[in-house]
Amino acid sequence: MRAPTRSTGPSPSLSTVTLLSEAPVLVTGACGLVGRATVTALRARGLPVVATDLGSRANREHAASLPADRDLAWRWADLTAPEQARGLVKASAPRAVVHLAAVIPPACYDDPGLAEAVNVGGTRHLTEAVVDHAPQARFVHASSVAVHGSRNPHRDLGLLGPDTPLAPSDLYGRHKAAAEEVVRAIATPWVVLRLGGVMTTEVSGGNDADTSYFSASLPDDGRIQTVDVRDVARAFAAAVDADVVGEILMIGGDESHRLVQRDIATGYTAALGMDGAVPAGLPGDPDDDSTWFATDWMDTARAQEALGFQQVSWPRLLEEVREQVGWKRYLLRLVGPPMHALAVRRSPYAGTGLTHADPWGAVERRWPAATS
Repeated sequence: MRAPTRSTGPSPSLSTVTLLSEAPVLVTGACGLVGRATVTALRARGLPVVATDLGSRANREHAASLPADRDLAWRWADLTAPEQARGLVKASAPRAVVHLAAVIPPACYDDPGLAEAVNVGGTRHLTEAVVDHAPQARFVHASSVAVHGSRNPHRDLGLLGPDTPLAPSDLYGRHKAAAEEVVRAIATPWVVLRLGGVMTTEVSGGNDADTSYFSASLPDDGRIQTVDVRDVARAFAAAVDADVVGEILMIGGDESHRLVQRDIATGYTAALGMDGAVPAGLPGDPDDDSTWFATDWMDTARAQEALGFQQVSWPRLLEEVREQVGWKRYLLRLVGPPMHALAVRRSPYAGTGLTHADPWGAVERRWPAATS
């Protein structure tokens, strides 16, 4: 995700919102990967939606590209500005708020100040606005397993759960832990969803250089529980009404999504037809707990029981990618070898002599401000 830019145009008028058939669900970060899917999931349940994000040209073009829908209204707002957060909530009069707006890794490492202003400050401004102007609204907050910090799979740590201690290893984890504290302190109804590794079947032009560098820095054998973005959206849509107030729920896919980092790289590139495009990375150090990434497998039983969101298995996700690529897979096979060679040259560990991965060291080398 790229760092957000400030809105430059006016917001839609209040009358746009009052045309909705009933009290809406307000969705922040509505133009992001999870946001787009969540808006779709809420509308599929028949719930009116006020969707908000920064008023960038790309976001406005996305909103304009959608089919006409009298129960979907758009308002552009910068949540780092408290008066805009208040105006948004007052104009929307929501029944619930799904707060997805965030600056995530690796974009958050590039501008830590902006990331904190969005991830923590924006959450604070929005919760204050809800408490003052829509105290009946349920606040459904998107958090992350990053709040638990580095997870060494060679230790007997068990599955991540809502009661697993918070021990963030990086600024994103610290931001999310601080935002959770803000949400849990409000007097209005709330629920927190901690997300695992969100995946999509949408085939894009590939990762940017920063994302590729960051992904290559992670230990190949680090554990991660992925989840299809449509299942994430189903979880948020269900959490608006489900009997989960005051709970923290772990949002990951079914057990087929319990992977290690290497599984993601090889599985996804093979589905694209680009077998071998991603070179082997470095393993993590079994004896150094601090050099692992902030992901692990999760206990999702309570979340699935309450929200019933797990529908897309890991094999099904990969099959959908293969179906989307279709005949182009045969052409993409030609891309694998040169991509492999380029990835070797651009590896965050090239020339370091390291035998074990050190993702936080790699982050510090590329984004010094992230650890200052």
